[in-house]
Formats: sequence, structure tokens, C-alpha cells
Amino acid sequence: MKLSISILFFLVVKVAVAQNDDIPDYHSKKDNFLKMQEKDVRADLSQFTFAGISESLTKHKLTEVPVKNVSNSEVDFDNDTIQVQIKTGGFDATKHKVTWFDDKYAVKLDNHPFWGTENKIPTSSIASVIALIDGDTVVIPPAAYADLYQPKLYFNDAKGSTKSYCNIYESANHHNYYIYMLNGEGAGRYEVTWVIQDKHYLRRVVDWGF
Repeated sequence: MKLSISILFFLVVKVAVAQNDDIPDYHSKKDNFLKMQEKDVRADLSQFTFAGISESLTKHKLTEVPVKNVSNSEVDFDNDTIQVQIKTGGFDATKHKVTWFDDKYAVKLDNHPFWGTENKIPTSSIASVIALIDGDTVVIPPAAYADLYQPKLYFNDAKGSTKSYCNIYESANHHNYYIYMLNGEGAGRYEVTWVIQDKHYLRRVVDWGF
């Protein structure tokens, strides 16, 4: 009897996995860490990203900007040269076009693949990402986070202290700043880094599946 139940359980799991494997994956890898051509930026990202951990054998110093404030909808960072504010918001599915697979798996929003959930409708979004560097404002363009959902700003550690899922790093040459977030849930977990170079937005780096 136990053997029959075990076999049945195995078959159910196998069918479920097979069904998940059938769900089309439209995510592009053009923004992945391994696709990066900027050697200096890539070397810096290898110091703190999951995707770059295999290239982090040689450590070098990055300055980490401290968290000033964190709440359910906002996190702020601040030091003598840079201030960064990340705000989050809700998600109203009625204002978006959802592309479904097999009538139950959400695979696109507004005709684009998205990150943050395991083929479910998101419940939260990134509202804005703004940096102030030596008095100059740098706004991360909405297109750089419009497909990124389920932002996670903080968690409570074993001691009950509030810790941020987000980090800001400054390169050793003081030309680059990196705004990092670890977001999503379940198989939708992903990391994103927005790169600011010489007070201009350069690019984003997105990885998942770790």
C-alpha cells in the first residue's frame, strides 16, 4: 500500500513538473550578468550579485551606502555624496493586458515578459528609483523597471532587527554607483542592479534562477 502511494505521488509530481516545463519562457537574457561587456562594471557586480559569485575570487573594495530609512513602501539611502530613494506601489491587473498560457499561467504583461512571480499576477510594483549625487538628480527610467514586480524592501532577521534586501554600492574609482534589489517570490525570485556612471544611468543587469 505504501509503495502504491509512493508511486502515485511520484507520478503526480512528475506530471506537475512536466506541465511547468511546458510553460513558455519569454524572458530575454540580454540583461544578464554573463552578457555584460563592461569589464569594470562586471568586476564590481561580481562582488555582490548572486549571478557573479563565480567571478568574485579576487576581492576589491566597494563602498556600501547605509540605509537611512525603510518601510513597507519606501527605502532611503544616504551618505556624504549620494542619496537614493526607492518607492514601491500596488498593481492593478485591470489596467494591464495579461497574456495567459493554458488559461491559468500568466506569461506576459502588456505583451512583455515580467519578473517577480511564478506565472501569477503580481500584487506590487516598483514606483520610482531616484538618486541625488553631489546635488545632481539621476532618475532611473521607468522602462528599466516596468517589467520588474514584487519588490522586497526589508526582512526581519533572527534577532528581530530590520534588514534591507536593497543595497547601494560605490566603485573604488568613484565613477560608478550600483543600486541593487533582490525581489520576487518562489521561482519568480530575481536580482536587479541599476548602474549609474558619471551621474548618468548606464544600464540594468537582471538575473534569476539562482
